Amino acid sequence: MFDKTIFESLYTPRFTLYKLTPDNYQEFLKNATDKQLVEFLGIEPEEILAERKKAEHGFRTYNKSYLMFIITDTQSNRAIGHCGYHTWYLEHDRAEIGYALYNNSYKAKGVMSEVLTRVLDYGFEKMNLQRVEAFIGPNNEASLRLIEKFGFVQEGQLRNHFFKNGKWEDSIVYSKLKTEYKPLSESETL
Repeated sequence: MFDKTIFESLYTPRFTLYKLTPDNYQEFLKNATDKQLVEFLGIEPEEILAERKKAEHGFRTYNKSYLMFIITDTQSNRAIGHCGYHTWYLEHDRAEIGYALYNNSYKAKGVMSEVLTRVLDYGFEKMNLQRVEAFIGPNNEASLRLIEKFGFVQEGQLRNHFFKNGKWEDSIVYSKLKTEYKPLSESETL
């Protein structure tokens, strides 16, 4: 395995979060072996080419960027998911939160509650975000519960907001403002 210390890290009791920025991610995609991509990103071998193609045009524009964390199980050293900010509007200090677990065996075990605490702290404190947005499918009950647990406010519903599995789906819009954010104690979230 390659040296993960090249990435800034955040820690929770069970997980290490490796920070991917447009620059270090593009460099990683250019230089990592196929095996390293599979292990670090938790992708399947058939997804390698598509992942490498992402770096061809860059990840950042003059007014938009992203910042993502790869979630690694500290005990097994395996990448199990990601959590972070995509569609980060630099001029407006707002970003959309996104997260996923790669394997069902980690679901319903408090992983995202533990991780989201650190990622929200990072967004509001280090990135100086004023607003964090979440767009969630109406049938994604686990994600809806998670966002509501963290006190996000439902603002409405966007019709035909994204195309998934051959059909248009709505998104429920949630937000959390910096003025509303209070870091949760570990005992409340872990």
